Amino acid sequence: MSDADEKIEIESITSPHHVQRVDKAKFMAMRDALLPVLPSEAAGMTVAEAKAAPLPNLSQELFPGSEKAGWWLKAVQLDLEAKGVIERSGKGPVLLFKTGKST
Repeated sequence: MSDADEKIEIESITSPHHVQRVDKAKFMAMRDALLPVLPSEAAGMTVAEAKAAPLPNLSQELFPGSEKAGWWLKAVQLDLEAKGVIERSGKGPVLLFKTGKST
């Protein structure tokens, strides 16, 4: 299997005990672009801010014109929430922040 075809299993905080296999390169690229921009304080960052902040750091090869970046952001968000690496605060709008737990 080539690197381009490699898959990774991800979780979702909204569907406990369910895993999904997704493209590893795209998932890791989004995760690596998102985590550095998320604050460590519970005041957090809105999902809209979290979607915009990593865009300049995404590979144009994997995300040409930021295509599908929103879907990958949500996949990474839900997986990292399920793993306890990030949390959401507030009732609305949702604010995301890092917990300090490593991936």
